[in-house]
Amino acid sequence: MGVFQFKEFSVQQDKNPMKVGTDGILLGAWVDCGGMGRALDVGTGTGLIALMMAQQNSTMQVDGVEISEVAYLEALDNVKESSFKERITLYNDSIQNFASNSKDKFDLIVSNPPFFTGGTMSNNMDKQLVRHTVKLSHADLLRSVSSLLSVGGSFAVIVPFLEGLRFIEIAESYNLNLSKKTKVRSGQGSKIVRLLLSFSKGSVAEIEENDFYLYNEDKTRSTDFRELTQDFYLS
Repeated sequence: MGVFQFKEFSVQQDKNPMKVGTDGILLGAWVDCGGMGRALDVGTGTGLIALMMAQQNSTMQVDGVEISEVAYLEALDNVKESSFKERITLYNDSIQNFASNSKDKFDLIVSNPPFFTGGTMSNNMDKQLVRHTVKLSHADLLRSVSSLLSVGGSFAVIVPFLEGLRFIEIAESYNLNLSKKTKVRSGQGSKIVRLLLSFSKGSVAEIEENDFYLYNEDKTRSTDFRELTQDFYLS
């Protein structure tokens, strides 16, 4: 897979169990970093979303937590090679342990979380660790986020449609209330494949909802997709 080159940074991913994918790029481009002082990327993987957030907000400090040592070390190299290295700090830790020990609060927390809750496990143990909710249940994630998020802060995730509906319900029990929902479809009129969700720690007057599709009939990126990612993709 080699290096994935973006406009303002590059991502080395040879050793990483989870490569750069559409989900991470969508979330990193979709999340609103405006006015945020400090952000946290849970399960940073290659460091992609942490780097995207740092690019979006030139003064924001970004922390990233990654449980896999292999992924952490490669993400660390990606950060060191970027122009944002002075504003990004990475930790090789579980989010549960990080939340228990951290005295810091974050204005923004972002995660492309594990979403498989059943089915056949991967033979690749690193992928199993990353993509299954064996080591990080959604309840554990939300509990950790609730303790780390500042009052009035935002928490953003991308999840498959059905898991997303349940995720919204669980989030409410941790005082994380849905504020924005984008339904992601592969093509115009096709079924919903992902939900981009933003939660607020506190009351929400109105939920912002919209639809988004990725590709035109000829498999080229849709206008919405191109506009969302134009600051990151080379073409």
